[in-house]
Amino acid sequence: MNPRTVREMVAGPGGRIECAIDRPDAAPLGVAVVCHPHPQYGGTLDNKVVQTIARAFLQLGWASVRFNFRGIGASEGKWDEGRGEVDDALAVVAAARARIGFTGLPLALAGFSFGGFVAVAAAESLAAADKPRRLVLVAPSTQKQQVPAVPGDTIVIHGEGDDVVPLAATLDWAQPQSLPVIVLPGVGHFFHGQLALLKTVLVRELRGLGAV
Repeated sequence: MNPRTVREMVAGPGGRIECAIDRPDAAPLGVAVVCHPHPQYGGTLDNKVVQTIARAFLQLGWASVRFNFRGIGASEGKWDEGRGEVDDALAVVAAARARIGFTGLPLALAGFSFGGFVAVAAAESLAAADKPRRLVLVAPSTQKQQVPAVPGDTIVIHGEGDDVVPLAATLDWAQPQSLPVIVLPGVGHFFHGQLALLKTVLVRELRGLGAV
């Protein structure tokens, strides 16, 4: 993502997990763990949307941790149909919280597509005292995965022209929760040509996150 990105391995339930860690220039206000899209369809920690989410948090003074699910990149293990991938996210959260300089910082969980489902499932598994301060879901996989209900302040962004996860699926998921969804007109699933807009919206919605 930038020349200062630190790559390292952390222990996970299916083997070691490859992580990419970015820190802001000053002491971080929090740490955001960002989950990538479906590993069986080319998703990795280097996905452009995942990097854009991480950059938004960095701009606001938060550190970011992206990671590869088991069996992807240098991460060990193999695909586990979503179950083990949630466990991977929880292992990365634990490692991030224990990292020198990150201890005691507020947590955010974010994800794109399949990673959105993983972020929600991981948040649901955390004890009440360990819940993330904010969830950020970009084009979450609401059609193929059973995404649990989320807190009312969850940020959900979806492209109007998404041909992978139809906008209607996310609206159907959000409606019973009275959960707002930010719709970007004419934008497809991978936000081609619209990553700058996505980052602008994320920064706007997240501004002030570290101040409370």
